[in-house]
Amino acid sequence: MTAPRVRLTGVDEGMHVTVRTRIRGAEDGARIGEAFAVLFPDSPHVDWPDSPMYPNQQDVTLEVTDVPLDTFLRKLHEQRILDTALDAMGSNLRGRTVVFSIERVAALAGKVTFGLPGHTSLGGVFDVEITGEGVEDWLLAATHHQGRAQVPRKLGDERAMDEDGEAVTWFER
Repeated sequence: MTAPRVRLTGVDEGMHVTVRTRIRGAEDGARIGEAFAVLFPDSPHVDWPDSPMYPNQQDVTLEVTDVPLDTFLRKLHEQRILDTALDAMGSNLRGRTVVFSIERVAALAGKVTFGLPGHTSLGGVFDVEITGEGVEDWLLAATHHQGRAQVPRKLGDERAMDEDGEAVTWFER
């Protein structure tokens, strides 16, 4: 019998998780709040801006700290995008901190789609920052799956996706 998989959350694991997003112009703060709640339902309370009234010149940056990642990580497992998640989440590793973006429109639909560096996402992004000692090992554990027994992975290895998000072929022709 297989032991149940450990469910990581980032909370009480030595990781500090902050999620930021910028709401501008006619973007609907209430809908963005709904998208946030889909991926991070157990987060501290956030006062999201109301739906905008025309004309609106809003430019608000919201920051939520101590965000649990259990629902977000569960969705990565459900979507079976763990290697993509490892590559996207770990691509901007600097010391004890990783920063990555996830698209808000996909979140509203209950999906996780990672923003590509230098790409402006229609609908905006949530920028997620995870800081802690051993964050690289934590990412490997959070995105682990049984296939890694046959094809081991680490951050930045030869199997990582390209900078433009394209998959790298794992076999030689």
